[in-house]
Amino acid sequence: MSFCERVAVVLVPPCTMLCVGAVVEVFEAANRLAGQRLYELSFYSRDGQPVTLQNGLAFPVRGALRDVTPGDWLFVLSEGVQRFADAGIFTGELARQAPRLSLLGGLGAGSWWLASAGLLDGYRATIHWQEAVAFGERFRQAIVSQHVFELDRDRFSCGGGLALFDGLLALIGRQHGAPLVEEIASHLCLERLRGAEERQRVPLMARLGEKQPKVTEAVMLMEANLEEPLTTDELARLTGQSRRQLERLFKQHLDMAPTRYYLQLRLERARQLLRTTGKSVVQIGLSCGFSSGPHFSTVYRAHFGIAPREERFSNETRGVDMPVAPSTQ
Repeated sequence: MSFCERVAVVLVPPCTMLCVGAVVEVFEAANRLAGQRLYELSFYSRDGQPVTLQNGLAFPVRGALRDVTPGDWLFVLSEGVQRFADAGIFTGELARQAPRLSLLGGLGAGSWWLASAGLLDGYRATIHWQEAVAFGERFRQAIVSQHVFELDRDRFSCGGGLALFDGLLALIGRQHGAPLVEEIASHLCLERLRGAEERQRVPLMARLGEKQPKVTEAVMLMEANLEEPLTTDELARLTGQSRRQLERLFKQHLDMAPTRYYLQLRLERARQLLRTTGKSVVQIGLSCGFSSGPHFSTVYRAHFGIAPREERFSNETRGVDMPVAPSTQ
């Protein structure tokens, strides 16, 4: 039987049942589909008291942060930054625990508390996009990115929502391989998983506001039609505007033509399929709207600087690396 990794999750309000449930489902699915106990998941709070989730439910925990067993993976999960009276005591305990842990991570806005304890100084780190600007301004010693997740030595961080699945499954894949991750993703009905190099997708409504519904509508149509791309004229007709109006809006708000934005969506989808599935390069190219394998390879190399087959090989090479062995700072 393989080694069972202990995973401790410290809940710091605000937290929702949705994100707590996502963490539970990922690790429990890994155990079920592997047919053995790969991960032992436990929840903690700052003080050992149940945590009140945003739906009002008192979520039971195993103990306080100080009770976490040495050698564990420890994640701080939060969905927003709310100050509390004993924050200094909490971050001090995080700093005390850090050298005893094999992996320390922030989920959603949890990275804020790691950075507050000085535990992300000199590390690459990310956080939920809603906190990204304030995070970068406040913690200048951290190397802040807008990626979906970051794994830098014994530090891990990821955005909230679906990024929890992307990041946690990447960790599982490094330990137990891509086939198990594919099984878990299929079991959880996850159509695609994003890699560490992908940026968090800030919702267009958040980026543009509610005054640009036509751009948002056009992008939604693009995302729903990757295999058989729509023409710019079709997108304009379906969104009730002229081609010229659509092109002007994309240039004004996204700084590129609709055709360029559409191509980027298709290429990002292709890159994810290369990294997470066993489909052939030709199959992936066709499923992302490219007319042939050679055409797909040419466009892919021009955009990413690497051929699709090389992308797959480099990803497999990265996947055998397991940089979360026990260590100290």
